[in-house]
Amino acid sequence: MKQTIQIELLATLKRYLPDDPDRFPVESGSRIRDVIRRLNIPEYEVFLVFINGKKGNIDSAIAGGDRIGFFPPLGD
Repeated sequence: MKQTIQIELLATLKRYLPDDPDRFPVESGSRIRDVIRRLNIPEYEVFLVFINGKKGNIDSAIAGGDRIGFFPPLGD
């Protein structure tokens, strides 16, 4: 079943932003890792993930309506 999520990519990850980040389609049972792959983001470029304002990780499950924020490693 198709659902949509909101995606926010910060800093250097913005170059991977999809055409409609407010309505990004995902399949039921998807995980953060699946979204990263679909956006063609190398996993090493994602340092922090927030799901609805709470810290998640690459294996966290997502659901329709979730707001996902991806942050790259921060420089010194």
